[in-house]
Amino acid sequence: MPEAIPALARKTALALTASLALLATACTGRSGAGATDDATKETTINFWHAWSAPNEVKAVESLVAGFEKEHPNIHVNVVGNMTDDKINQALRSGGGSAPDVISSFTTNNVGKFCSSGALVDLDPFFEKSRIDPEKTFPKPMNEYTRFEGDRCTVPLLGDAYGLYYNKTAFAKAGIAHPPKTWSEFEADAKRLTIPRGDGYRQLGFMPDYHGWESTTEHYFAQFSPTYFGKDGKSRLASDPAFEKGFALQKRLVDELGGFRRLERFRATLGDEWGPRHPFHTGQVAMQLDGEWRLGMAEDAKPGFEIGVAPLPVPDDQAGQYGKGYITGTITGIAATSHKQNAAWELVKYMTTDTDAVVGFANRIHNVPSTLAALKSPKLRHDPRFKTFLDIAADPRSTTTPASVNGGVYLVTIQQFGYDYESGKVTDLRDGLRKTAAQIDTDIAQAE
Repeated sequence: MPEAIPALARKTALALTASLALLATACTGRSGAGATDDATKETTINFWHAWSAPNEVKAVESLVAGFEKEHPNIHVNVVGNMTDDKINQALRSGGGSAPDVISSFTTNNVGKFCSSGALVDLDPFFEKSRIDPEKTFPKPMNEYTRFEGDRCTVPLLGDAYGLYYNKTAFAKAGIAHPPKTWSEFEADAKRLTIPRGDGYRQLGFMPDYHGWESTTEHYFAQFSPTYFGKDGKSRLASDPAFEKGFALQKRLVDELGGFRRLERFRATLGDEWGPRHPFHTGQVAMQLDGEWRLGMAEDAKPGFEIGVAPLPVPDDQAGQYGKGYITGTITGIAATSHKQNAAWELVKYMTTDTDAVVGFANRIHNVPSTLAALKSPKLRHDPRFKTFLDIAADPRSTTTPASVNGGVYLVTIQQFGYDYESGKVTDLRDGLRKTAAQIDTDIAQAE
């Protein structure tokens, strides 16, 4: 195991290495040897991705076919259904069959990809191609593809989270429009809840963290929290946004019947990815979810009209209604690749060519990952889908930052959420302090 290097010294060394590489090769990437290939010559590169559903695989094949048509000298060997574990192993080992380009669904791993040097810094590639990432990608996507100044990944389509609601149930309850603030949301959730025995005939909203997509990071995004300070320490206990987010969720749990009653009901409901999802069946009237839910819900043929809106915001942030949580797929170039210039041509095409991004988004029903693609007239979608396009384009939308140990800090926060909502922990502020200390300890050990 290598000896620990102070963060400032590590950054300085990396900057010096990157500068020398640029001077030596007039190219990009951490490995000078890997960025010396001639992308105009006949070559073959390997692209590993995680998509596995037949329609998604076909969409990837179509995307790559479009690239090969524009770059007839670069042939792409596509390998699908690759998990992050398999990708990480291949990135470490290298070799002729290892990937030159990878894609991952897990933005939480960006910190690991960047800090380990498994993927090259893409900023020099962008500079060489005269592409400004800040003007190309939505702000949250720019944030989750970087770690400590290293842009080792780039967004390849995205996901945006909003609110689905049962318009038929809303009309029956006399609710005229979706809630814009959390106080309106609380009132609507209670009004839409119809008890039956020990359970519910209809639950306004399932607030439990074990619910479907109702995770801590999805709630907290509406409060625009700062997860880490400039010193790298967790701000879980010092940023009021977290206390407000936890308090809101616990209040919803208590107001809608209490943790045990909600958990008993939840155990009787369908799974997240099947047709018996409780929103599809009308058992839950409001649902926090991503853009993919619309198609799945319509395919289940619900007996009501589906409405889509942004998630509510705190009452004192009413002017920011329209923002949401953003995440998505990422792609990058292997540091072990000796064909990094050819690999960049593929990455550049997949992530910055407007027609390519729009075509891919149309095929797999995800949110486009460039500002130009979000506005493209070629984008095909249900009118309700525009809600997610607007959330993705909203500069106030947020994401969760990368960390050196991946998403461990998010798991730690989520675990505290389980303890707090269930009553195992009753002192919120003390719990936040202890959880923040645990996050700092875990990160220090990883570094």
